[in-house]
Amino acid sequence: MIIYSKNSSLAPGAVGKLETPIKMIIEHESDLLTKKGGVCDWLFNVEKSNKFGETIIGQNDFDVFGATEEGAAAEQDTVADTYKKFIEHIQFMKEFVISAQMMEDANYGIASDAKRRAENFARAYYKTVNKICETALFSATNDSVDFAGTRIDLTTSDDLPLFNSSHVWGSDNTPSANTGTQSNYFAGKLFGTSGAPSTEAFEEILSASSMKLRNMKDENGDPLGYSGDTVILPGNRPALESVVKKTCGSLGSLGNGYNDINLHFGNWNVVVLPGWQASDDRFMIMSSEANKNLAGNMFFNRVPLTVTNWVDHHTGNYIWNGRCRFGVGFGTYKHIILVAANSESAAGASSF
Repeated sequence: MIIYSKNSSLAPGAVGKLETPIKMIIEHESDLLTKKGGVCDWLFNVEKSNKFGETIIGQNDFDVFGATEEGAAAEQDTVADTYKKFIEHIQFMKEFVISAQMMEDANYGIASDAKRRAENFARAYYKTVNKICETALFSATNDSVDFAGTRIDLTTSDDLPLFNSSHVWGSDNTPSANTGTQSNYFAGKLFGTSGAPSTEAFEEILSASSMKLRNMKDENGDPLGYSGDTVILPGNRPALESVVKKTCGSLGSLGNGYNDINLHFGNWNVVVLPGWQASDDRFMIMSSEANKNLAGNMFFNRVPLTVTNWVDHHTGNYIWNGRCRFGVGFGTYKHIILVAANSESAAGASSF
C-alpha cells in the first residue's frame, strides 16, 4: 500500500503532466513487487499497528483436566502472563529528485531516467523491508545489529538473542513456579565425520534438529510438539544448498543402497537468503505454525510507504519523498532453531 500526498499550491502546470505517469509507475511497480512477495512475507508474521510500538505477551496454558469425585467441585486453574516483549517502530525515509530540465522533457513523454528513478524508489522500499527481516534473522546470535543507521533489537522475551543455548522457560507467575533453560542454537557435523558433502549425514542431523524443535518446552515445561516445515539457508554455501535440496526433494533416501523411503520428502520448504553470507555451513529450521501461533518472527507495519511531492522554488526541481515506519523483532524463540557447523564460529552453541 502506498499513500500519496501533494502540495498542489506549489505545483506548476508542467508538474501536473509528470506527476500522474510517475505515480502510476510507482503504483505499478509496487503492485508487482507485492505479488512476488519476499523474505518478510515468507518468514515473518506481518501485522498492522496504530501504536508507538507493540507488546507481545505470553501466557501459560491450562493444565490437564483433573479427576474429581461425584458431587465435588472442579479444580480451579489459572492462566498467567509469563513473558513480555516490546517491539518499537522505527522511521525510515528516502528522497529522489527529478530536475527541471527532465520535467520539461517529460511534457513529451516520461524521460527514461525519471522512469527508472520512480521504479527504483518503489523497489528500494520493498528492499528495505525484506533486507531488515533477512538481516535480523541471520544476525540473531547477537542481541542487536546495526541497520541503515539504527540499532535493531534481536532479543526475545528473556532478554537473550533469538538463537541462544540458555533460553528460559517458565516463570514465577505460573502456578507450579517451574522454570528451566533450553537451547535453540546447536553445533554439529553437518557433513559427517569426513567433512565432505553427505546427504546421509545431513538427513540424520535434519531429523535430530526436527526432534529438538518438536520437544521445545512451553511455559509449563511440556513439549510444544510443533513440526518443522521450513529450512532456511545462507546464500553462499553451494555444497550445503545442494545437499539440502537433494535431501528434501528426493523420493528415496540418499547415500545408501537399500532403497529406503526418504522421510523428509515433501515435508520441507527451502528458503535461501542471498544476504546471509555465512562464514561456515549452517542452516535454520522453522515451524511456520509455531511462528504464527507463538508470535515468533514479527513485522509490524505502523505507517505504510507515504509519498509526498513538491517543487523546490530555488531550483525548479521536482522532489519526491518517501516515509514509512515499522517494527521488526522476535516475540519468542520456540519456533525456530539454528544449526551451525562444529567450528569456532559456532561458539556458545549446544552440541547435539
